[in-house]
Amino acid sequence: MTSVRSKLAAAVFASAFLIAAGASADEPARAKLEAAVHADAPTTWRDYLAFASLPDDSAVPSDIQKNAAWLVDAFTRAGLRARILPSGDKPMVYAESANPLPGRKTILFYAHLDGQPVVPAEWHQPSPWIPVLKAKSANGTWAPIPTDRLVSGPVDPQWRLFARAVADDKAPIMMFLAAARAMRAAGVAPSVNVKLLIDSEEEKNSPSLAGVLARNRDLLRADAMIVNDGPMHLSNRPTLIFGNRGIVTATLTVWGPSHAAHSGHYGNFVPNPALRLAALLASMKDDTGRVVIPHYYDGVTIDANARAVMAAVPDDEHALEREFGIAAPERGVGRSLQEDLQYPSLNIRGMQAGQVGAKVATVIPDKAIAELDVRTVPETDPAHLLALVHDWIVHEGWYVIDRAPTDAERATHDKIATWVTEPSGGAAARTALDAPVGRWTRTALRTTFGADPVIIRMMGGTVPTGDMAAQLRIPFVIVPLANADDNQHTHDENLRIGNFSSGVDTFLGLLTTPYPATP
Repeated sequence: MTSVRSKLAAAVFASAFLIAAGASADEPARAKLEAAVHADAPTTWRDYLAFASLPDDSAVPSDIQKNAAWLVDAFTRAGLRARILPSGDKPMVYAESANPLPGRKTILFYAHLDGQPVVPAEWHQPSPWIPVLKAKSANGTWAPIPTDRLVSGPVDPQWRLFARAVADDKAPIMMFLAAARAMRAAGVAPSVNVKLLIDSEEEKNSPSLAGVLARNRDLLRADAMIVNDGPMHLSNRPTLIFGNRGIVTATLTVWGPSHAAHSGHYGNFVPNPALRLAALLASMKDDTGRVVIPHYYDGVTIDANARAVMAAVPDDEHALEREFGIAAPERGVGRSLQEDLQYPSLNIRGMQAGQVGAKVATVIPDKAIAELDVRTVPETDPAHLLALVHDWIVHEGWYVIDRAPTDAERATHDKIATWVTEPSGGAAARTALDAPVGRWTRTALRTTFGADPVIIRMMGGTVPTGDMAAQLRIPFVIVPLANADDNQHTHDENLRIGNFSSGVDTFLGLLTTPYPATP
């Protein structure tokens, strides 16, 4: 099948778009789509810059409201029906095909419009909210170039656009809009009916999503869901992810003296809660990183097909060791990074004891605190895992409560710990590797890019797929489109321009590939 190079402005992007088999697969249709993408390039880039210029801190309602209103207008201009979905003071956005075709499957696309907070002083540009186009200089640093070069001349796919949320997660929204406008201009009908849900609080663990889903279950009814969030595989090859781990958190406080004691006067007499906390935490894992709490990994099974899929992921673990400055990875659970991600984790995400602001004092602290997170997998119930950790603490000789101890408890128990758990920040979920949605997306990407995508059985991070899949009762696949080194959640977030082009091609491939009939 003849390839078509997607063009924006006067540039040829670094990805080949092959229209999938079906009603739109003829040569005139391909030519029309190519011409439409090229003609729409100035609008695409101007809209992308305008959208990225809107602050979208998930903690600021006015930011979210402005972004939501902008998107409703943008989706409407692209030929979709769009409206606000009420959700307190942080509305979500819904859009759908203006003229859904009977007999075709309906796909729900999910993305989010909110972004992480910023510390402007950390960014290498005047403002995190003013997009800056940059090219890599000879010494390896990123140097600003005029942003209008996106619409006035050849575009280098290696350039990058820097701004908060420019990758996570405004990029896939803009890629979809570019593809939708091109199909409308070219008169190419999609092979599936489309619905979109744009979350407004994903960066805060989507606390309002469950309510929006419950109130709009019929509106959001679909045959499958595509989640467009997160970075692609480190190889920057097209990537399909069939699941994600969930997360729950807990706070463990070990109590010492009723007030801090002078470390000189009372050292060797008053027990130090920081040392005791360290010993307690260390008892939970062996030197290989394996959790030794009985039954922690129960229920996890990996069949031969899943192992083959994981073995095919082109991870470079030696490169990761160099990146993180470690001599060797933990090897107490899985035999590779991909296998490690199939099991629940137990992580210490922060510890505190004896601090006075940013400094420390020469005292035996009154308490020591550890913040823990547990990444869950579909086979392991979050509450059960937290209960196993609680029971281990008791097993180690601790009197465990859910509050500060009373004077009577202090006088009675030598080792006192407070264990407080937080509600789930997202449930683990996974779609079968041979599910129709997986076959559809795999076919679309293989046809579009001329090779099989990287298939990841389950990623380590958490996105709100669990609640969505459970409430809407539909399978899902995650299709990430941003470059893996996009610095999401930190300063100097960026999107590689070539990834924008391949993302547009990805949506064109998905929207023109017929969904497989159910066997």
